[in-house]
Amino acid sequence: MKKYRFLIARRFTQISILVLYSLANIYGINILMGNLSSSLIFEKIPLSDPFAVLQMLFAGAVLSFDILIGAFLIAIFYFTLGGRAFCSWVCPVNIITDSANYLRRKFNFQQIQKNQPASRNIRYWAIGITLILSTLMGVTAFELVSPVSMVHRGIVFGLGFGWATILVIFLFDLFVLKNGWCGHICPLGGFYSLIGRFSLIRVHHDHEKCTACMKCKVVCPEVQVLHMITKSSEPVLQECTNCARCVEVCDDDALNFSIRNYIKDKK
Repeated sequence: MKKYRFLIARRFTQISILVLYSLANIYGINILMGNLSSSLIFEKIPLSDPFAVLQMLFAGAVLSFDILIGAFLIAIFYFTLGGRAFCSWVCPVNIITDSANYLRRKFNFQQIQKNQPASRNIRYWAIGITLILSTLMGVTAFELVSPVSMVHRGIVFGLGFGWATILVIFLFDLFVLKNGWCGHICPLGGFYSLIGRFSLIRVHHDHEKCTACMKCKVVCPEVQVLHMITKSSEPVLQECTNCARCVEVCDDDALNFSIRNYIKDKK
């Protein structure tokens, strides 16, 4: 159980959020109402996706104070915890991509990855393209086609196309590209990685304990953040999703969460 404690906690968090949205939609129990782009907690505390709000601004929309406050609260939250914690602890697409990655390892589909090179910087280009299209079209461009929103609506509201999106992402990650959507394409994940670039909560690597067994790299969805496993350097890149799978599988207890020490890093 210890080796799955964070995985269980993540699934509990993701499913609980979906249940709360569903309760608001079906039974009117408004603990958490709305969607992942714009929500209300107890009908009073606004929460807004900062990336969606940024698209609105580029589209020329006049935003209410509540929307701006909601975006500020979310941005501060993920700035502290690590931006891509959203990807592994909240986003429902993570359950799909994790399942695909598990089957890739289980049935040894890893060789497919070698024949499909793709840059992880695509997601950052996607951010720029999204903002340009939002400006030209006067709409929130990514929100119109976002698999994250489609999957969320498909689960909470029972929309058929959401389930088709789930299947497409699953097959893409399983047969085409490992961690393809989340790790290479999704502009929302890229945006949150920028927010969490200087986050306080990071995975700390104790190289004195590490035996370089590489179990962490097998399960990590963003393997490039574990570059320090074979070096003595400390930094962990902002692409880390703080999923803690590396912490769970490390038998050497060489990886753990810690509050980032800015003074030490600067030195």
